[in-house]
Amino acid sequence: MSPPDTSSALFSSAIVLLVLLPPADSAAAQAFVRSALHTLQEQLGTAIRVLRVDEATHPDVVRSFHGRGLPAWVLMRHGVELWRQPGLPIDPDAIAMMLSKLAQSPAP
Repeated sequence: MSPPDTSSALFSSAIVLLVLLPPADSAAAQAFVRSALHTLQEQLGTAIRVLRVDEATHPDVVRSFHGRGLPAWVLMRHGVELWRQPGLPIDPDAIAMMLSKLAQSPAP
């Protein structure tokens, strides 16, 4: 029996989309963001791991990314920032752009 192929798991874990969020105004806003990010993760599949980073819970992390003008998102590969954009990454153009950035930037 051959060992499982872990190359895709290693590749996908190295690419992360950090979604930096301000404190939620309401339960409805939290539900919208949670649903939008879940849908985004489904669309990206295993190509990119989506991580939600709430300013209220992780202020130091958001501050380390100079998180002014939240919400914002940062696409990273192996700890290197590839792209940063204000807003939520929920429109089809943002998804296509993320995937194109991965194709353009070589893995270390």
